[in-house]
Amino acid sequence: MKKLIYFLTGILAITVLLGVTAWRMSAATGVSTTTNSLTIFNWGEYIDPQLLTKFEKESGYKVNYVTFDSNEAMYSKVKQGGTAYDIVVPSEYMVQKMAKENLLLPLDHTKIKNLDYDNPKLLDAAFDPKNTYSVPYFWGTLGIVYNDKYITHPPTKWEDLWSKDYKNSILLTDSSRDVMGMGLIATGSSVNTTNQSEINRAYDKLLQLTPNVKAILGDEIMSYMINNETPLAVVYSGQASEMTSSNEHLHYVVPTRTNIWYDNLAIPKNSKNTKAAYAFINFMQEPENAAANAEYVGYSTPNVKAEALLPVEVREDKAYYPDEALIKEDEVYVNLGPYWTGVYNDLYLQFKMNK
Repeated sequence: MKKLIYFLTGILAITVLLGVTAWRMSAATGVSTTTNSLTIFNWGEYIDPQLLTKFEKESGYKVNYVTFDSNEAMYSKVKQGGTAYDIVVPSEYMVQKMAKENLLLPLDHTKIKNLDYDNPKLLDAAFDPKNTYSVPYFWGTLGIVYNDKYITHPPTKWEDLWSKDYKNSILLTDSSRDVMGMGLIATGSSVNTTNQSEINRAYDKLLQLTPNVKAILGDEIMSYMINNETPLAVVYSGQASEMTSSNEHLHYVVPTRTNIWYDNLAIPKNSKNTKAAYAFINFMQEPENAAANAEYVGYSTPNVKAEALLPVEVREDKAYYPDEALIKEDEVYVNLGPYWTGVYNDLYLQFKMNK
């Protein structure tokens, strides 16, 4: 019995010692899981890692960086509430959805610096009037990358992808809204339609595209294109930037009518450190930091002062910083609501199964 008591006493002493040691280490570094840390929930490879290090050094906050691969995955995690994220990066329609469901904290603009550095055309958007819940992070377009080793007459609009010349040649990005959007635009409808006849017509059009679809993929699209393994891919502009810089035979086309998207910084309602969240938003609003981030990630910065710091060949590239005339007919996705989102998703899954 005495041996057991000694053993248990020893275990208790070790536990206390480890706890004290951990507390001392935390105190020495100024880090705790509540007041001295910032948990960011962002898309994969969507920030310059050096900026996270710089933020930690300048602010004293320890960054916990967690990634997701879709708006829906991020939404589910935030809604479940198991983890308290301090910053999330939803796209436009998801900002609208999360705000409606009371999952985002209304922003105190008195705590945000340099919001006037952002392009006025990207502020006060329909999905978030007066930027009540979000601050622009990146923006871009959905378009087509083609390889000039295989393609001599590149597509200029979505309808061109239905050409018999592209049989078993196209990689599609795995996204319900994007693929359904292609079908809707190709049949003359809005990417946000809730007209069942228009949606059905778009689905039927997509079924006709099936012979041309080589695969439906995620980020691995980039390696396939960079390695000259397929002629065409439907991708986001930032992905295209990385691909075209890695392979001189690749080129990015912005279709005459497409989706223009915005990703945004927002603070979830259950954030445990809003002070750190505002510090990070302000850090990313600094032109030097926003420019470094844009160069690293390859997407378009909304910060006009940051844009001015980019290399001339980048900021004058009309594929990534297009003139207003080129994108005037482009559409931003809006939140369709549970019913119509389900309709889109169900038809998209049927399309994938058909492939």
